Parts: sequence; structure tokens; C-alpha cells
Amino acid sequence: MQPNSESPASHRERSARPASHDNEIESLEEFDRAVTAGSLAGRRIQSVDLTDRTFALLGTDTTEAVFLGCEMEPDAAAKVRAGGALVFPPIPGLPFDPYRGSLYGPEELFEGLTDSGYDATPDARAYEWYRRTRTDGDVFASMLRSVHDDAVSDALDEHLAGARVVGVMGGHALERGSAAYAGAARLGRRLARSGLTVATGGGPGAMEAANLGAYAAPFDDTMLDSALELLAKAPRFAPSVTDWARAAFDVRRDRRGGGASVGIPTWFYGHEPPNAFATHIAKYFVNAVREDGLLARSNAGVVFLPGAAGTVQEIFDNATPNYYGSRGEPTPMVLVDRAHWTQKLPTWPLLQALAADRPMAARIALVDSVDEVPEALARLSAGDGS
Repeated sequence: MQPNSESPASHRERSARPASHDNEIESLEEFDRAVTAGSLAGRRIQSVDLTDRTFALLGTDTTEAVFLGCEMEPDAAAKVRAGGALVFPPIPGLPFDPYRGSLYGPEELFEGLTDSGYDATPDARAYEWYRRTRTDGDVFASMLRSVHDDAVSDALDEHLAGARVVGVMGGHALERGSAAYAGAARLGRRLARSGLTVATGGGPGAMEAANLGAYAAPFDDTMLDSALELLAKAPRFAPSVTDWARAAFDVRRDRRGGGASVGIPTWFYGHEPPNAFATHIAKYFVNAVREDGLLARSNAGVVFLPGAAGTVQEIFDNATPNYYGSRGEPTPMVLVDRAHWTQKLPTWPLLQALAADRPMAARIALVDSVDEVPEALARLSAGDGS
């Protein structure tokens, strides 16, 4: 596991070794196949309940294996340790699994929402644990946060392997029922229908709208219209996250099997709940790891919808590696809403000045509306400039 201060360069190094994931066992089915093949030596087994696999553990080579958060009988644990394995036992009382081998789904994070409300969900309980422990100086709690975030990054790399990912950034305050929210949803739908994997910050507002659009991509266009109408009845996540989230799950129940997308939220902003339309959720404790990871994985470019300080920060977090070429060739950056980015928050002139006479100059564009984004992305990907 790498620490949460991983540099972009070390992240790329690790991502360039996909064969290492073949060493990981993340389900009973994978465990059984490895045992049948004759050995667990050198394998990494993540969060698999092995209480019913004592006989297999007693009879299988576990030299240099690592068991991360796996339930097992005491005799089995003693045997695998004696056989040269490292065993990191489950941590009792945590509202999250620090060793998890997969991304979250909305159903997991919002479990209990219908019966007991948002405060009883795993998402809310994980935030409460984070709120209690983030400033207490306990090295054990900080280690658990780091291990969790690294495991999530590993799962995210596995999920996105080979995908063309486009990031969609924008403000959390954008309300359901607004024209801008509907526009962001249409954008997410168009991007998903073009074969791109939509990735957002995973929260409410513009982020939710883009994930909603990707979810709506397999259906006819009337589905998105009806979803927008239903969601408008709970326009914001305050004062009731419960009502806001329930409206999203009502849409999902009406149309099951929506399109896939990724949300990458953080408990650092625990007052902002994750949205239920991202089918795969990489939720982090450390916001810096989350921010860099989202931008670094957006290999097909990033779209910046109108936002405030957070979105401005994301623009320049993305511009910096494009400026220096620290991630290789610069990736497309499309800013949406000319008045917002030249008058209200005049970010575009500074971005242009930074890009001047550098390769990234051919990878930035300013457009008036979301309808222009797909063509701009295609043009910038071809290197035709803005």
C-alpha cells in the first residue's frame, strides 16, 4: 500500500503495472480457483470471508501471502501465519472496510435510507467517524484512512483499465429543476452515448446531473425528461439529505439498469452527500488524493461547468500538469459558459496566458453552452486547438 501522499508520477508508475492486479483475490470464487490451482503463495487476499474455508487454508501453500481484513477461524489464521503469510485482521467497530477490494455502489453507501433516513446510512456513519478522528492525532485512525484510500485507488484503477474517461466538474450548488442542471444532464448523456466513461466529483449539483445523464444514456430521451421532473420536487440536499436521496432512488427504481459512470466524492466535504446516479463510487477520506486522482484519470479530457472556488481550483490543478507535461501529452480542457469564466470568475484569460506558446495551447477551449462540448472535445483531442 502506498501512503496517501503518493505523487502523480508514482501513481502513473503503479497504474502502468496492470499485471499486479492478477495477484489480488477479492472474492470467494477467485479464492477457490487459486486453491484449486494449488497455491496461495504470494497472493493478496482482500476482505474475503474465509470462515468456511478452513480446510482449504490448512492444506494450501500460503508462503508470502497477505490476508487483508479476511475473516477466518483461529486455527486457520495460526496456520497461514506459521506458513509465512501476513495477516491483517478485520478492524471491529468501523463503519467502513479499510481493506475493501472494490468500489462502492450507491446501494451500499445509502443502505438503510428508506427505513431510517440518511443519518443511519454507512455514508453518514463513516463521515461521523471521520469527523471524530481527523483532528485527534491518533496515528491508528490516520493509518486506517490511508489504507482505505489506497485500497479505493487500487479498485478504481482496476475498474477504469482501458477506459476513455472524461471528467465533468462543476458546482455542488446547482439545483435540480434548473435549466443548467438539465443541460449538465444532457451533456453527461451525450458523452456516455459517445462511448466515454463519465467521471465526476460524485456529489450533488452539476456532478449529480452529469452522472444522471450517463445513467439515462441507454434509455429513450423521455426517460431523462421524466427523471428531471421527479427530481425537481427535491431541488437541493439541504435541509433534508434524506428527501434528496430518496428522490434519486425513486428514479433508479422506475428505470433499473441505467448506464455506468464513476463518482469520486470525499468525506472531507461530509456535508455534501454522494449522488445515487454514479454506479461506481470511489469515496475518499483525503481530499487531495481524491482531487488529483480524478483529474489524473480523466485521460479523454475534463469539462468545467460553471462553479465557484472548488471548480477554479480544479481548473488549475488540471492545468499545472498540462503546463509542465508531467503526465505526458496535455489532455483537453473545455470551460463552459463564456460569461462565467471571463467576467464573473475570469479564469479563462489566465488559462490562455499560461498556455501561450506551450503544447497545452492546442488543448484548451472556451464554449458558450454544453451543446458545444462534444465537438470541442473531439477537436482538442485531434490537436486542432481552440
